[in-house]
Amino acid sequence: METGIAPNPAMVPSRYSLDQTQETGGLAHHASAPCMSALRSQASSSCRRLYCLMKLPRIFSSPGHDLAIDLGTVNTVIYVRDRGIVLNEPSVIALETINGVRRVKVVGNEAKLMMGKTPPNIEAIRPLRDGVIADIEVAEQMIKHFINKALAGSSRFWRQHKVVVCVPSGSTMVERRALRDAASNAGAYRVEMIEEPMAAAIGAHLPVTEPRGAMVVDIGGGTTEVAVLSLRGIAYANSVRVAGDKLDDAISSHVRRNHNLMIGESTAERVKHSIGSAVMPKGKGRELIVKGRDLVSGRPSEVTITEAEIAEALAEPVGQIKSAVMAALEQTAPELSADIIDEGITLTGGGALLGRIDEAISQATGLQTKVADDALICVAMGAGKSLEDPTYEGVLSTA
Repeated sequence: METGIAPNPAMVPSRYSLDQTQETGGLAHHASAPCMSALRSQASSSCRRLYCLMKLPRIFSSPGHDLAIDLGTVNTVIYVRDRGIVLNEPSVIALETINGVRRVKVVGNEAKLMMGKTPPNIEAIRPLRDGVIADIEVAEQMIKHFINKALAGSSRFWRQHKVVVCVPSGSTMVERRALRDAASNAGAYRVEMIEEPMAAAIGAHLPVTEPRGAMVVDIGGGTTEVAVLSLRGIAYANSVRVAGDKLDDAISSHVRRNHNLMIGESTAERVKHSIGSAVMPKGKGRELIVKGRDLVSGRPSEVTITEAEIAEALAEPVGQIKSAVMAALEQTAPELSADIIDEGITLTGGGALLGRIDEAISQATGLQTKVADDALICVAMGAGKSLEDPTYEGVLSTA
């Protein structure tokens, strides 16, 4: 009879192990039983741990929400599937520095009130300029706070969101990736994009799915998007970085040059909303008292400005918007041009609320021009509809 250590059954065929067991009188069986039992116990324990880890996200996560975000230079609007517009606030974030550590203090409406009035340790920032992200880290924090505010009252557990982000048609791939990364880092598991002119046209109820031309001019805070659309696609698009911000700058510059008065962004925006006009009025028009800092004496001061003054100040940026519209008409195919004569031009965005802007564009083009209903939220409404309505399948893309 031979003696020795039997081979490990886990390393050799079972038949070979059986033969060896018979030859050694059962020694291999007795030696391998504890080893096999330990292996089975370890494997069972590992499987249980793996199963628990796989099940963990299902236990602690809640169903995600599909969101459409119009991340504008001036305002951010969020649309939630089956709920509609749930948030419309300024794209402003206030950061507070304490012991060298910077943290978010407030976002949105509360942060907008702080602009130009903050102490040294608090900074009110607009992280977007000209329709694209200027500070990606701050933009991530702002988007995250806006999403949490929009979904207030939902489950506290970790959620996964599909997010559609609106992007300017003239944005570069680098700028689109910055938007995608900001949304992903803010909690989105899937990010898709829709071009702002397409979203604006859908939100304005234009026939973008039909073989008919439709023209939309989206005047936002940072960019003006001019596009001709047909069959779920953009036949022509042009983006110029002249919009609400440039109108505010033109008003500030005019008041400084003509009245030696320095005014802030918020004051210039208030002037635009109150007496701004794209067409010169008859006579002086309406009047408004404006307060600021006198550049000569350095003391607080106030002056009275007229609608005619503001119309003169806005003539240059409004002229650039009209030129962009004319350039788009010149590049449009003849058949689409024929449709535009019937459909006219639709204006969307906050800039479309400037007094008599539709009249100015109509005079320049000779076409019927109208301001869309709910012009401020048209882009977000259109992006939201692209999520819900299968009719618009194909208008979304990935960065």
